[in-house]
Amino acid sequence: MSAEKLAFLQNFYTDVTLYVPTEPSVSTNQPAAAGDAGAAIGAPQAFPVTAATASPPPQNTTKPDSLADRLARPDDAPIRSGLPKSIPTATQAKLTDRLAGAAAPVAPVGPPAPAMANPGNVPPVMLTPFSTMGDNAQGIVLLFRLPPDQFQKMHRNVFLNKMLQALGYVMADVVLVNVESELPVALVNLRRQLAATHIIAFGKNLLDATIRNTQIYEPVQFPTLGFSYLASATVDLVEYDVSLKKRLWPGLQRMFLG
Repeated sequence: MSAEKLAFLQNFYTDVTLYVPTEPSVSTNQPAAAGDAGAAIGAPQAFPVTAATASPPPQNTTKPDSLADRLARPDDAPIRSGLPKSIPTATQAKLTDRLAGAAAPVAPVGPPAPAMANPGNVPPVMLTPFSTMGDNAQGIVLLFRLPPDQFQKMHRNVFLNKMLQALGYVMADVVLVNVESELPVALVNLRRQLAATHIIAFGKNLLDATIRNTQIYEPVQFPTLGFSYLASATVDLVEYDVSLKKRLWPGLQRMFLG
């Protein structure tokens, strides 16, 4: 009976292994010591490490430098991404500007602030515009409120020239002023440009200082302000109405000849 069959029968009937056949041992670099039971029965041995079974080398998990890191790093610091060791200064400045522009929040553009039409709460009458025509050698001012094209023709008006001749003046002795607003012109603004001593107004509400204390065709003296004032109807009414001329002439005489 062979040894293998004998071992099988013993294990089958008694459930105890009485004989174990000898297996060839795995050759190692060093021989097993005498009497070593583990080596005799072929105990498991560690597999030699070979190139095929060796663990792979650890991979570099370091992330490449970001662009901001490259710019912030000194020129002599290592660069992990494989780019050149140093970046020119001009290039760094351009890249820094781009990064700053991309990161900076964009301010919302709102509607422009409305311009102040009346800064400092100035009375509206102080902002009344006016235009002038002629000289002011004698301090005589003729006030109007007319369209610009019509005002430019007033120095040739026949009625006005005859009126001045009757008083001993000519058109070169007076200045014509056109109030370019429904509001009266301010006396202080007028006298900044003109030496107004005699003011004849052809229309209503032409001078702020005389609105509440004058009547039509009645000359008024303003001693504290140094001028006299006479209000009349508009030129287009007086020059074609004899009755209005008769009312205007006495007031002119009291103002200039009286």
